[in-house]
Amino acid sequence: MEEIIALTGKQKSYLRSLGSTMDPVVQIGKTGVSGTLLDSTKQALVARELIKVKVLQNCAEDPKVALAELASAADAELVQVIGRNGLLYKRNRDPEKTKKIELP
Repeated sequence: MEEIIALTGKQKSYLRSLGSTMDPVVQIGKTGVSGTLLDSTKQALVARELIKVKVLQNCAEDPKVALAELASAADAELVQVIGRNGLLYKRNRDPEKTKKIELP
């Protein structure tokens, strides 16, 4: 499990501005946070560092709870929750891959 460094308010604000125009790449459905969903979330975070997640209407859990659970399981930072959408950020620590996002 990797060490999660807390983001500053300025960094979160910057990530929110980047995420405002993004489309959701992961959707949480009626099965909630499953192994398959977690795998696809981790792959998306490695590829993009910042992803938008949508909690569908048929999800049994509260959107905030589902998004927090997914962020915790993926070792990512939950940047923002608005309604049924959330932003997850995880810095790419792989030395072979360059960082996609430079935080202020």
